[in-house]
Amino acid sequence: MARAAPRLVLLGLLVLSLCCDACKKVTFHVPSVLEADTLVGRVNLNECLQSAEHISSSDGSFKVLEDGSVYTTSAVSLSDEKRTFTILLKDLQEHVEKKILIDLETDEKKKTRHARDTVLKRTKRRWGPIPSVMIENSLGPFPLQIQQVQSDTAQNYTIYYSASGPGIDQDPKGLFYIEKETGNIFATRAVDREQYPSFQIICFASTPDGYSPEVPLVHTIRIEDDNDNAPYFTQDVFEFCVPENSKPGVVVGTVTAEDRDEPYTLHTTLKYRIVSQAPSVTPAFSLHGDTGVITVLSPQLDRELVSTYTLLIEVRDMAGQPFGLCTTGTAVIKIEDTNDNAPTFKQLQYETQVEENRVNVDILRISVVDADEFGAPGSTAVYEIIRGNDDHTFEITTDRNTNEGVLCVVKGLDYENAKQRILVIAVNNEAPYMLAPHSQQVVQSTCTVTVNVLDIDEGPVFKPCFFRMDASECDDIGTNIGKYLAEDPETGNSEGICYKIPPGQCNWVNIDEKSGEVRTVRVLDRDLGEVKRGQCNITVLAIDRNGKTGTGTLQVVIQPCDRSYPRILITDYIMCRDRKPICLSAGDGDETSYSMPLVYRMTDRSLGSMWKITRHNEKSVYLSPRGDIPFGTYTIPVSVSDSSGRQGISEIRVNYCDCVTPSDCGVARSAGSVTLGVWAILAMILGSLLLLLILITICGCCGAGVMHRQVTDDCANHNLIISNTEAPGEEVMDHNIIPLQTTDQVGCGIKTGDQQTFEMVKGRGHTLESVRGGGHQTLGSVKEGGGGQAMVDTCRYSYSEWHNFTHPRLGEESIRGHTLIKN
Repeated sequence: MARAAPRLVLLGLLVLSLCCDACKKVTFHVPSVLEADTLVGRVNLNECLQSAEHISSSDGSFKVLEDGSVYTTSAVSLSDEKRTFTILLKDLQEHVEKKILIDLETDEKKKTRHARDTVLKRTKRRWGPIPSVMIENSLGPFPLQIQQVQSDTAQNYTIYYSASGPGIDQDPKGLFYIEKETGNIFATRAVDREQYPSFQIICFASTPDGYSPEVPLVHTIRIEDDNDNAPYFTQDVFEFCVPENSKPGVVVGTVTAEDRDEPYTLHTTLKYRIVSQAPSVTPAFSLHGDTGVITVLSPQLDRELVSTYTLLIEVRDMAGQPFGLCTTGTAVIKIEDTNDNAPTFKQLQYETQVEENRVNVDILRISVVDADEFGAPGSTAVYEIIRGNDDHTFEITTDRNTNEGVLCVVKGLDYENAKQRILVIAVNNEAPYMLAPHSQQVVQSTCTVTVNVLDIDEGPVFKPCFFRMDASECDDIGTNIGKYLAEDPETGNSEGICYKIPPGQCNWVNIDEKSGEVRTVRVLDRDLGEVKRGQCNITVLAIDRNGKTGTGTLQVVIQPCDRSYPRILITDYIMCRDRKPICLSAGDGDETSYSMPLVYRMTDRSLGSMWKITRHNEKSVYLSPRGDIPFGTYTIPVSVSDSSGRQGISEIRVNYCDCVTPSDCGVARSAGSVTLGVWAILAMILGSLLLLLILITICGCCGAGVMHRQVTDDCANHNLIISNTEAPGEEVMDHNIIPLQTTDQVGCGIKTGDQQTFEMVKGRGHTLESVRGGGHQTLGSVKEGGGGQAMVDTCRYSYSEWHNFTHPRLGEESIRGHTLIKN
């Protein structure tokens, strides 16, 4: 009852919404007796519903025309003093209905007062009669008179009547005709309203001589509907779906029917009902009689019990009255599956076996039972290994064709480690479980699988399969850096196993075929190109007596070694704009002898387009720029290696400066003038004269043959004593001073013993470059023209060459001093 209450409320609201709004009531005062086709009065229909498309009367004795005129259709006698009926207006498009209440009242006084007039006078104008009505499917007899038209001019003229239009001289021809003398309209046969709902004919009144005293009359013949069409369903079979366990009141679908009879009449007012249900169990559905909406009635729709219902439905017109016409149709309702049945294993214990080391092989199929629809998400099984598979050796998948679980081995099993594995497998469905009404929560189904591992003859196994060995750069060739052994998994020992390193790998170690000892076969160097980050991974093969092979990975890591290696001692240089090459010579702090020749190489390839190395001899090289490069400081990594493989890397820093001499580089020049005292200027002049005297003396000695010592072919970077010419005695680093030094270094132009060597610059535009290194100054020179040409290695210069080199500089100093004195 509680559930029926909302339905009654909704039905009441639906009835109210379909009720028509009442318009203004109209009262007509009429005689107590009215003849047929008598005008009762006129109603303003537009005031009630301007868009009325259908006009009808609730009383069949009265007709309402489109202009609102109300006529009697037959003789009416008002026995009571009052008679009431309703005019119904309908807007079919907007589905709006309006009603006008008509009251007919008799007025005896008025009737008595005009009784004579009423008896003596009668309205004779019949040229505009109300529309004619003919019942469809009339049985006759034919010809059947349906109306008479008359003209008032017939009192003065002889009038002949004629008509034309549909049903007369147009299709359907011959259905109607009009008598010439009387104006009576006759029908010759029955008419189907569904084919011809109405006819509009044109009536003419004329005299025998052809004169027309009346305007042609447009007369409507309406075919009144007869309930001659039974309703029919719009589909042969209605098919609907509804989920199982749906609650009562859930809408399943709607059946619809139509009727070809006149709309908005009882002939087309339809009612629906369920005639029968198959299977004939407890009624599961209800059907709304007016709308055809099917809803769930039973609270327990179980697809597993009944998957499909077939309903035989009847539709009847005349609002379902027994005398109405009816038709039956079929509605098929399929119950959709929901996951209200949990899957369960057919067996709770399984046992299978697999050979050790087998991979990607199916070892077992597991079946489940599920009452839900096969293939639907509610029955598709999803298997899961919930215990015994921590190492992810097994996988289980679902075979979509059979819904079975397929257990597979994805990692090789080891018989020696475990002879048996026990797995616990659980099962669910793709769709979540839905608890059905009046059912209890189920527990997840599980089963146990015992997997027996079968022993097979295996190949050798390295333990561990990845092994690291450390070696040192100091190790000699043939040094034993360790053992890498494999063992037979069946016996656990290494007897009868041979070892081998396949070709194409790091070729600086090998392994002893029988003992597995790893030894070096060359000097190890972390900086070699084939060694990545000082290590190399090597694949090692182990072969037993039966020819079975096992593999392992040996990682050899080279550790750095503290040993002497050749390196460039002087690393800081200044290069002026004349771009004289720099002579590089290697050595070490312990006077280690190296196997010649030394090989110099720039390790940064990106600097190869800017700098180049040119061999000088087997111990030293020249470093010079390629073409024009911008001024700035450059860091150039240079590696030096001897023929025994010992190698060192030094970073050479070259300050390429916009200067004439190296001493000018980095000295800030003041924007203002500098004024020197007289004594300072005299000291500068005396210093210059003293320098000139020393140079002339040295040149004289060389020219006279006093110095008979030979100059080496090395690049001459020589050292002379630095002279301080002015108290308090600061060191003067001047490019015009040629220092002398005794050294035992063998390299770029340095001679052993007490020999003093010199190198001067020939040609214009060359200057002496002082290079800092080891607390002394070195001088280098380049022959004019073509950077990187052959170097000049001699100190046999004439006095005129020395004079040409020193005289301009003394002149510059004299002029500079004279200018300062004037200022």
